[in-house]
Amino acid sequence: MQTVDYFTPVVDDPFRFGEIAAANALSDIYAMGCEPLIALNIIGFPKELPMDILAKILQGGASKAAEAGIPIVGGHTIEDKEPKYGLVVTAIADIDSVVANAGSRVGDDLILTKPLGSGIVTTAIKNDAASPELIEKISTLMATLNRAAAQAMKTVSPHACTDITGFGLLGHLHEMTLSTGVGAEIYLNQVPVLGEVWDLARQGYIPDGTRSNLKFMADAVVWDPSISEIERLVLCDAQTSGGLLIALAPEQGERLIQALKE
Repeated sequence: MQTVDYFTPVVDDPFRFGEIAAANALSDIYAMGCEPLIALNIIGFPKELPMDILAKILQGGASKAAEAGIPIVGGHTIEDKEPKYGLVVTAIADIDSVVANAGSRVGDDLILTKPLGSGIVTTAIKNDAASPELIEKISTLMATLNRAAAQAMKTVSPHACTDITGFGLLGHLHEMTLSTGVGAEIYLNQVPVLGEVWDLARQGYIPDGTRSNLKFMADAVVWDPSISEIERLVLCDAQTSGGLLIALAPEQGERLIQALKE
């Protein structure tokens, strides 16, 4: 099994960017309940930038791959107008134990393993509107592997799982429900969101991708009238290296939550 993901910098620190891009690329593997084996670097880099920036990006990626327990065995670099970095990841899995991003059932609980808001926060970072403390918080969150969450998921029998990335919580949830023709009820006060996100969203630091997600979901979501546009945008926020969204029978929910806490 293989997956690939790469993107432009979401933070200024090149080492952190490398960590985040690598963690994001590994997330698809963890969402399927698979074990990564090896990775390849994918790099676009401007000739005008110092090579030590590229070295730090690669060091960040290698650090995160080492944390995942895999080697980076090669890769490919091209000249580009702006930096881009990510990984091709090869994984192994028992085909009968692969968890798909489809198959959720009526009555399932939904468990999300990371708070929302990375799209809004990284937009604020690009506009010099985020504090150093918030930059460190969001960088740590995005660089956190979904490995432990995937290991916790193996203690139960999930019906479906996906990682929350560019299509936001509601976009990826919609994908999870389509194949089995079910719906889902989301209660805003039960969705984990970074506290600083609300102020930044009200100040207008909304990514274009988040606005596009909200428009795309217009015919798929029935909103309670009390949910404001800002709240709708947060639920559709385009994430980078977000958490896992896991659908499972309610009698297994507490067991999974305990495993995640451990």
